[in-house]
Amino acid sequence: MSVFAAATALGSWPGSAPREAAEIVVGELHRLPHLVELPARGVGADMIGRAGALLVDIAIDTVPRGYRIAARPGSVTRRAKSLLDEDIDAIEEAWEKAGGPGSGRPVKVQAPGPITLAAQLELSNGHRALTDAGAVRDLTSSLAEGVSRHRAELARRLATTVVVQYDEPVLSAALGGRLAGVSTLNTVHPVDEAVAIGLLDECVAAAGAEVLLHSCADVPWNVLQRSIINAISVDASTLGEADYDGLGEFLDSGRTVVFGLVSTSAPAARPSAEEIAAAAVAITDRIGFSRKSVRGRVGISPACGLAGATAAWARVALELCQRAGDAVADDPEAI
Repeated sequence: MSVFAAATALGSWPGSAPREAAEIVVGELHRLPHLVELPARGVGADMIGRAGALLVDIAIDTVPRGYRIAARPGSVTRRAKSLLDEDIDAIEEAWEKAGGPGSGRPVKVQAPGPITLAAQLELSNGHRALTDAGAVRDLTSSLAEGVSRHRAELARRLATTVVVQYDEPVLSAALGGRLAGVSTLNTVHPVDEAVAIGLLDECVAAAGAEVLLHSCADVPWNVLQRSIINAISVDASTLGEADYDGLGEFLDSGRTVVFGLVSTSAPAARPSAEEIAAAAVAITDRIGFSRKSVRGRVGISPACGLAGATAAWARVALELCQRAGDAVADDPEAI
């Protein structure tokens, strides 16, 4: 059974109070809690800003459009590291209170994937780092080493297994050549599929643990199928006809899929955990897998964007995910 065949969340959380957030996530997610990300805190707390605390020997700074690779560490890198330290302290405290050390429960950490990171960081000339093959290689190596160190530190402090999620929201756009350059005359050329697989595999191999890749929509199944990634997370509402063959092949190869099935805003009618579990197995039914065959290889999470939810709904969303995830993991044939 994959560690990702469980109820979890994607990382981001509303508000700016790490200790409160950590207590809720550790308390509600019994099988796979995660280190929270609180982007509402601003610079250094969002997905790319967090990378400033993880990269080894590469610093970042802010520019009007986001972040840029910097010549040396400054206030932005220091702030990112300080916020990450605060988040680690918060989960360590919540974990100890919940009896986590020695429990065998794994914990998940998140980081931007190498392609999204290179697409969202600027070079000194204002172009995306993704346009420079040397910069991409350096960023990928730095990220892989930084995430490996981060995961190992958290595993030591929590005395448990720590697994990794890489976020790749712009992976498909990068592969398809749909990323805008600094002007209409400076387009970003498509990333070669073999290059993308190599970058992803480098980060997976260095992690030292099972790895989940999160792609919000438009999943490049053919690329992920050829990578060594253990699991994929996708917003179920974005799955179209073109996705089902790729999804089926991915599951058929013995890997795991986490379906984002719980809304990130309170719906008019609150769904039951049973309805969410039924929606998960309906997807695998549709692609022709018996429920017995996917037991231990399907997880459930909220959809993308939980940081924009109300605090009350975010907690409810985790509760629904956990109850639905238990039903799918324990006996999907009974749903």
